[in-house]
Amino acid sequence: MPLAAERARRSVDALVAWIDRHGWAGFDPYDLRARPAFRRPGAVGGALRRLDDLAPWALRRALGVRPTVNAKAMALFADGFRRLYGATGDERHLDRAREALAWLEANASPGYNGLCWGYPFDWATRILVPRGTPSAVVTATAGQAFLGFWELTGEARYLDACRGICTFFTADLNRDEVGDGALCFSYTPLDRFHVHNANLMVAELLAQVGAATGDDGLSGLAARAAAYALGEQNADGSLCYWGRDQDTGCRIDHYHSGFEIRSLHAIWRVTGAPEVERAWRAYHAFYAARLFEDGTVPKLTPASTYPIDIHACAEAILCNSVLAIDVPAAAAILDRCLPWTLDHMQSPEGWFAHRILRLRGRREWRVAMPYMRWGQAWMLRALAEVVALDTARA
Repeated sequence: MPLAAERARRSVDALVAWIDRHGWAGFDPYDLRARPAFRRPGAVGGALRRLDDLAPWALRRALGVRPTVNAKAMALFADGFRRLYGATGDERHLDRAREALAWLEANASPGYNGLCWGYPFDWATRILVPRGTPSAVVTATAGQAFLGFWELTGEARYLDACRGICTFFTADLNRDEVGDGALCFSYTPLDRFHVHNANLMVAELLAQVGAATGDDGLSGLAARAAAYALGEQNADGSLCYWGRDQDTGCRIDHYHSGFEIRSLHAIWRVTGAPEVERAWRAYHAFYAARLFEDGTVPKLTPASTYPIDIHACAEAILCNSVLAIDVPAAAAILDRCLPWTLDHMQSPEGWFAHRILRLRGRREWRVAMPYMRWGQAWMLRALAEVVALDTARA
């Protein structure tokens, strides 16, 4: 761990220097994907999506796509810089965190209860979600940034922001009763999707804010939302992306699994519930066994290593850093995965590439695209956790 942590410090310094030069705005893997041509079935849509995989810079220049500031990226930057400040005492990190939080405060989605945020582009799932529509995932990520800053500073305004976020969850997200006493929060106010990572991220913040404020109502909702995930957990410990009542298959990928493990772990930290501890430990055992190649390279799915995605790499580093103190196997994975990621995904300028593809003939293709939310923000958050872990152990 000491050698890995030292590499993480050098890596994050290079990434921060690049962000300082570049600014907050950037491109995103999904800033094109909701356009009608990309959503067309058949050869045309498939060709455009493949071109986006292979030549994202060229395609965005040709279509006039401009970089944007992304609320989820700003939340991750705020949380990451706050963690770096706590670990290093460098006031510049504190200033960067405050700047990111101030941007979030000034750019919340209008027309909803409390505080909430969405993406700066349309995005397509089973429905088309217009840009700016608040998302449970984006808003919960922002909530973690505000909560962490309240814990750091004790300033009431940041806990008030968390209360506002919980107001959005309880007033504007849809809630479905799913089983005996369990419930599921929707992904956005526009749907009634049962998506485990979104529901658990809401449950995590509700549990934390409920505990911090003594609000038993929030704590009760968190317990019921967590109960839905526990009731859906597979025998091998995993969770499918969609709830069983909304999908006949079982889609599992690296980063959503990491989100869910971390949320269950955080809920256990707040509640001490033994059933939640059993759930996250079983899930991490599945994750460690099935979502890494040779215990080192983050696999995108249990069945496929490629494409090797920076979002999966970041989540592998973050999830195993968070669990390292409680799970020796997580620390061992971190010691292998972190150096591999830095060797294969970070550029000399400090930013991280998007993906490594496997082409015909088993040739690899590195997609050298510094997507801001998907790669840089998540890697900053992950590396900050490694630095914080190393500082805590010192």
